[in-house]
Amino acid sequence: MGHLDHAAFGWLTPVLSYAMAGIGSALGLRCTVRALAATGRSRRNWLATAASAIGTGIWTMHFVAMLGFRVSGTDIRYDVPLTALSLLVAMAVVWAGVFAVGYGRDRTRALALGGLTTGLGVASMHYLGMAAIRLHGDVGYDPVLVALSVLIAVVAATAALWAGLNIKSPVAATVASLVMGAAVSSMHYTGMLAVTVHVTPSGSVLPGATAMQFIFPLAVGLGSYLFLTSAFVALSPTAGEREASASAQRPVESATAR
Repeated sequence: MGHLDHAAFGWLTPVLSYAMAGIGSALGLRCTVRALAATGRSRRNWLATAASAIGTGIWTMHFVAMLGFRVSGTDIRYDVPLTALSLLVAMAVVWAGVFAVGYGRDRTRALALGGLTTGLGVASMHYLGMAAIRLHGDVGYDPVLVALSVLIAVVAATAALWAGLNIKSPVAATVASLVMGAAVSSMHYTGMLAVTVHVTPSGSVLPGATAMQFIFPLAVGLGSYLFLTSAFVALSPTAGEREASASAQRPVESATAR
């Protein structure tokens, strides 16, 4: 059995992956709050931004963490199409969950359905990403830890959607995003603890790309997207600020008309 190292670069990849999950969660929460205060096309656009932020944050968290994954006795490669598909799965299921909550008339039912769908989708993204691994040997899983990781994903997704519906204060949203980042990271590392690898030494060349060739550039690109979108959302006025600005302009316009 090969020795598994989940943090080959020390604390660097766990800390960076947690930061990605936290930023994605914070951005998603702020966009959801903006969406619920908007209507029509504006609501749809804010929900789409929220879904893309959360989905990108979750996927980036997973694969930044995977940059530190090593197995003694074998190289590791990643199947590029499967890895890309895991990103699409993450985006699609988070879109489904966020839009279910954003447009659902029965909030409780929408929250339960959205949380379950999103949580199962996040878990699917994780294990699809794991299925993309290519190494000399066989990968196995502890079913109890797998089930626990899926449960954590569902609870974390439901809590994130609940926070989007109920948390308005920036301070509370920051705390919620930190908790969500920890929950997503816990799901990932619980799933990784379920992994066992039986190495079969071989001199053959593994198919696929290394983490540095494919995952690192993509993770950097998606991380940059999160930071730029965060800046845009931070600078964009809220509905309350727009109303206050409009109210302040009315007396000036009235006085000018006189």
